[in-house]
Amino acid sequence: MSLACRFKSRRIALDMTQTEVAVIAGVSQQSIESIESGRTRKPRNLLDLARALKCSPDWLLNGENVMPLTEISTRRVPILSYVQAGALKEYEDFMNEAGNFEYVLADADTPERAFALRIDGDSMTPEFKAGDLVIIDPDACAAPGEFVVAKNSGHEATFKKYRPLGIGIDAFELVPLNPDYPTLRSADLDLTIVGVMIEHRIYRRKR
Repeated sequence: MSLACRFKSRRIALDMTQTEVAVIAGVSQQSIESIESGRTRKPRNLLDLARALKCSPDWLLNGENVMPLTEISTRRVPILSYVQAGALKEYEDFMNEAGNFEYVLADADTPERAFALRIDGDSMTPEFKAGDLVIIDPDACAAPGEFVVAKNSGHEATFKKYRPLGIGIDAFELVPLNPDYPTLRSADLDLTIVGVMIEHRIYRRKR
């Protein structure tokens, strides 16, 4: 049995549509169609696809090492835009009012209120590039050198490195990794930390 056959049979066994699998795995419906038609033989998002189908990635790719459903435990994390992240106040109210989201799968022990942000622009290169995903814990306290999402007076959020300016002092800086961009200082701007990065997922386009 091929990857295409295993994938489709597993999806049908779970009574899921291609679109439902795509939403949970964080890929396009066209990507699912390409896998099931046999055009895609080694999907890049294999782990996310296997989690969406509640099966072992080894089995999905090679037909080996079937994993019991009870061993697979994941959490869906919503991907917010920079504007949505900047507007984030009460997490539950925001999720109820903001409508539909794109999701990414994360480990079950990921904090329940975590959200993801897709990197935009080049202010954090070379470590973070456009298209990468970072998972943010809005309940974590930032420590020196950690990467955070912050907002300025309720406007669009920004993703930067956190640098406190002294022990027992609330003042801090948000430092870009790209030296072409300015450092933001809480003494000059009304900055608020929205959350702390707990995971970085690197996505690279094919050349």
